[in-house]
Amino acid sequence: PDGSTLKALELVTGCYVLVQGNTVSVMGPHKGVKDARKVVLDCMKNVHPVYNIKRLMIMKELAKDEKLKDEDWSRFLPSVEKKNVSTKKPKKTREKKAYTPFPPAPTPSKVDKQLDSGEYFMSERARKAKKLAEKVQVSQKKAKEKREAREKEFEAPPSRKDNEKKSAGSEKDRRKEEEGLDLKALKGKFEKASKKRKATESIENMEDVVQGGIVSGNNSDAVSEKKERKSKKKKKEKKKKRDA
Repeated sequence: PDGSTLKALELVTGCYVLVQGNTVSVMGPHKGVKDARKVVLDCMKNVHPVYNIKRLMIMKELAKDEKLKDEDWSRFLPSVEKKNVSTKKPKKTREKKAYTPFPPAPTPSKVDKQLDSGEYFMSERARKAKKLAEKVQVSQKKAKEKREAREKEFEAPPSRKDNEKKSAGSEKDRRKEEEGLDLKALKGKFEKASKKRKATESIENMEDVVQGGIVSGNNSDAVSEKKERKSKKKKKEKKKKRDA
């Protein structure tokens, strides 16, 4: 502020510095001009000149000291860290269109539009009538929309009973759906059970048939044995009578 940075630079470097717009001119000893040039270039690279001026002042003081004259001064000098400053990006980026050697088509004029629609060949009276009809149509549409909006304001909000009915209806539908699902499941279960029952009954009938055949066979054997015994007894009795 008030050219204090410029004055400090002039005192440190021992040069005359003049700034005019984007141009900086320096006059002085060779070493001072080199230091001033470095400060100006760093300033262009977004590094504040105060850091470089401070560095030059420390170097000047160290040069006066005879002990530290020939030593490394890097431990005494301040280090400047580079920071990435975010630059503003353009808000709208235009997309590059494909190159065409032909110029764009001219925009149709009022007369061209009238020729396309056929209005150009109509009389003045017919044109006015057409415009009037279009205006009336637009106004009617707007009036209808406004009327509907007003009617909506006077519509009564849904009462509690209506809400309850709706909720009851939805619950009934849900129950019906659940019952329908249950009925389907039950039907499937009954069908499976009936199939199993039929299978068991057929197996039992087969067993009965087999057992019946075996029993009938046994009965016939017993009857034949009895008949043979009776015939033998009769024969014995006849022999006894003959012998007597």
